[in-house]
Amino acid sequence: MNPELVSIVPCETYDPDVCEAALTAVLEPLGGLLWVRPGMRIAIKANLVAGAKPEKAVTTHPALLAALTRLLKARGASVVIGDSPGNLYNASVLNHIYTACELSTAEKAGAELNRDFSEKGAYSPDAVQVKSFTYTGWLDGADAIINFSKLKSHGMMSLSAAAKNLFGTIPGTIKQEYHYRFPNPNDFADMIVDLDEYWKPVLNLCDAVLAMEGNGPTQGTPKHVGCLLASKNPHCLDVLAATVIGLKPAEVPTIAAAVRRGFCPDSVSRLSIAGDWKPFVQTGFELITNRNSLLFSENDTLIGKAKVAVMRACLASRPKVRKSACVGCGRCRDVCPAHTITIRNKKAVIDRRHCIKCFCCQEFCPVGAMRVHRSPVARVLTRGRREAK
Repeated sequence: MNPELVSIVPCETYDPDVCEAALTAVLEPLGGLLWVRPGMRIAIKANLVAGAKPEKAVTTHPALLAALTRLLKARGASVVIGDSPGNLYNASVLNHIYTACELSTAEKAGAELNRDFSEKGAYSPDAVQVKSFTYTGWLDGADAIINFSKLKSHGMMSLSAAAKNLFGTIPGTIKQEYHYRFPNPNDFADMIVDLDEYWKPVLNLCDAVLAMEGNGPTQGTPKHVGCLLASKNPHCLDVLAATVIGLKPAEVPTIAAAVRRGFCPDSVSRLSIAGDWKPFVQTGFELITNRNSLLFSENDTLIGKAKVAVMRACLASRPKVRKSACVGCGRCRDVCPAHTITIRNKKAVIDRRHCIKCFCCQEFCPVGAMRVHRSPVARVLTRGRREAK
């Protein structure tokens, strides 16, 4: 099968019958689920980044997880659904998320919800950034992994879809350590690609029925797109997903890293696509364009390096507190890997001198008070590029 094949089909609503029909259709060009054998244990790595109701478009929708569970169980497989959000990785936190995300729908369809919170160690000799890492042990019991992501904007990576979803294989607060180790978006993206290549899910799916625009991946605005995407290759899926919401592949660090390492093409025109994708292309989708996408190439001269340093300073995005929305809960302080946030007078205050711009505070702020702030220069350049498209 063509490794660059991406399938896309309409899925207008989360009605159970609509979801099951759409999943069957999107999988057909990839050979369906013929690879599933009776007795197999399938792990569905969902996006369960936070405890939020399905209509908020934060997590993979439970109706789709239930529909996929029914299809897998019809072939004799057992199913376990799990993820590790950027919080404590334990039963108390995950049970709250399972309840808030209404995953009882998937349980009723026959799925188990992961309650193995062990941590294991892995070694990946071909990795670029993380040759050794800690992962969530529940995945060891699976015969195959299905990566079921949610289409969202993202503060650090511009796009949250298939590739980024596998960062959820890193347990809880260890994610903060990785943000601290890889504050540069390009290095962080290579780390994500390392994880993708280690796990190699047998199938990658993306819930783009209701996507998230704006202050993603947890506090943005739901946006109806009305489709499902599927591919054997997470990076190829992301190329199409990025194009659908108006991002150039080069503007997404994980895609740029995958292209550089030869794992996917650099353009939607070089994909093999099953289905008519153009009706799903969004106009006016509110994006968070990664700051590095606007930088000029660095060269080895002192002048060249100085120019890039100046451009980085001018174009750098940073988290910014909306004081009117901040409730002083301290969640941003607790998740900040560089420990640059304090609470003063019941408001969050960021120490700019030591901020590594990982956007953990923006991702996990429960009230959306943290925003991605882009410099006036970056906003003007991005607007000019989009008007020139």
